[in-house]
Formats: sequence, structure tokens, C-alpha cells
Amino acid sequence: MPAHIGYAAMLERFPPAEAVELAALAERHGFAGTMASDHFQPWLPAQGESSFVWSVLAAIAARTTGDFGPGVTTPGYRMHPAVVAQASATLAAMHPDRHWLGIGSGEALNEHVVGRYWPEPPERINRMFEAVDLIKRLFAASIAGRDVRFAGQDFKLESARLWTMPEVAPPILVAAGGPVTAKRAGRTVDGLITTGAPGDDRLAVLLTKFAEGAREVGRDASRMPKVLQLHVSWAPTDEEAIANAVAEWPIAGLRIPRGDIRSPFDFEHVARTVRPDDFAGRMLIGADPDVHRAGIQRALDLGFDRVYVHQVGRDQRAFLEVYGREVLPGLHR
Repeated sequence: MPAHIGYAAMLERFPPAEAVELAALAERHGFAGTMASDHFQPWLPAQGESSFVWSVLAAIAARTTGDFGPGVTTPGYRMHPAVVAQASATLAAMHPDRHWLGIGSGEALNEHVVGRYWPEPPERINRMFEAVDLIKRLFAASIAGRDVRFAGQDFKLESARLWTMPEVAPPILVAAGGPVTAKRAGRTVDGLITTGAPGDDRLAVLLTKFAEGAREVGRDASRMPKVLQLHVSWAPTDEEAIANAVAEWPIAGLRIPRGDIRSPFDFEHVARTVRPDDFAGRMLIGADPDVHRAGIQRALDLGFDRVYVHQVGRDQRAFLEVYGREVLPGLHR
């Protein structure tokens, strides 16, 4: 069957109106949906943008017909989980069967700005799953037409319901970078999101652990969404593709943990150490569409049923044209 390949709209790189135009153009070239990044700040000062993802998603949904969702949003710092649930439910009510909610544990770059204590990774992951629990309960109660209360370790909710709610709650997908989180996601949510390149051995482990978690609660992981965000650098020449990766998206080449870095200017400083070799196994780079098609097909064969592609080069329109003509038609699940 045809593969589900979506477009990753990176809101830290393009003004919101242009991001909407690119998402609409991507659909005209054969991309099936849109994933939009949720940032308060860009990774690097040179990227220059960081619009509010919920506003942009509403505009993208109005201009397209495919699925859409935030690459991942992080409830509990900038926004309480109940507010995230309201934003998601509203989009799902406006566009039935199209919207999904991606949730992650967050990075200091975006979440520290409200001045709260920034916890260590295990605590961030526990907070994420507690936020998911709150959102799931709020969705279920609201569909049933009743109020719900919640009192957890990190979050509280007074008696409340969502008064605007779709007939079916949007699926919740959790971002996992490690096997423990992936297995927990398999037990508790509707699907998995991760990022990486097809040659990354870690991806197979995440899928295996996700399936194990699903089996533990009697669910079939083969029927659950498994989403990969894939960074690629396509350009007319290999040299230009490599140069674009280094200049535009050195984040993918960083070999240090990035969750605690708080400023785009700090990222700019550490990104100066990134060299072309650092992208090995982390990004599809090159001018040959066959290389890109083979890499994406490898991810599909591994078990991902949706891939959202982020082109790191600035020329998004040429990329969309080449992918639409020479990459997407040859892909299958």
C-alpha cells in the first residue's frame, strides 16, 4: 500500500505564513500530512523564528486535507495539561479524524522560560506520563458529558470538562528516545513518536520495546501509530547538501545531551564543533533521490508506518518538487 509520508514544518525556521504555504505546497506534491514543531525559541539565533504552534496548526488544517499535529508539545511548564487538552480537542472538533496529539518530556530551551525548576530526565518523563494520564481522563470524561477531577504528584485539576470535544478523542502519541520510555508508551498511549535516521540501530530497539509494552496490556502494536521524524538534507549537489546540514541543522550532529541547554546562543556556541562526519547515521544527506527513497523505505520496512520529513536546506520548494516527483511515488508499506 502507499506509504504515509508527511511534511515537517519547522516553525523555528520559517515565518508562520510561509510555513502554512509550504505545508499546503507539500500536500500538492503528494505529502500526506503535516507535523509542526512546538518551540518557544529557535535552536539557533540564525533560524530567527518561533511561532505559536497551535495557531499555525489551525491555519495549516484550513489549507490542507491530511493529518496534522504538533511534532511534540510538552504539557506542564508553559501550558497546563488541561489547556493542551483544550487546544487539541478544539482542533479535533474542527477537523474530525485528522488531528493527533504528540507529547514529549521537553527541553530546557523551550520550557525554562516560565522560570520553573527544570528537573532531571527521569522526573521529566514521569511528569510527561502524568500529564498524559490527566489529558486522557479529561478527554474521556468530556466525551461522556461529565466532570473529572485529578490530583497527581505534579498536576491538579478541579472539577472540569471540555465543553468543545470531538466525538472521538484525538490519538495521543508519546515521544520516546530510550527503551524504557518506549515500553511505557506501549502500555499507556495510542502511538509512538521518535526521531532519527534509518541507519540508527536505536530505532529497532524502540519499536521492539513499544511492542512489548503494548502486549503487556493486551494491545497489538501493529495497529498503533509508529511515527518517525526524519531530518534530510537534499540539494542539487552532494557538496551543497553537506554544507546545508552543517550550516542549517548542526543540532542533528551534536554528540552531547541537549535537554538542559537553555539559550539559542549557547546552542550556537556548541554547534561550532559540528563537522560533516558527525551526521553519519543521523541524517539522510545527498543529491541523489534514490538515496533518499532507499533511506525512507528502510524506515518503513523497520516498522514505522508514518514518516514526516524535515528538509534542512532553505530551498523547501525545490525539495518538495523533487520528492514529489522522484521519491514519494516509489515508497510503500
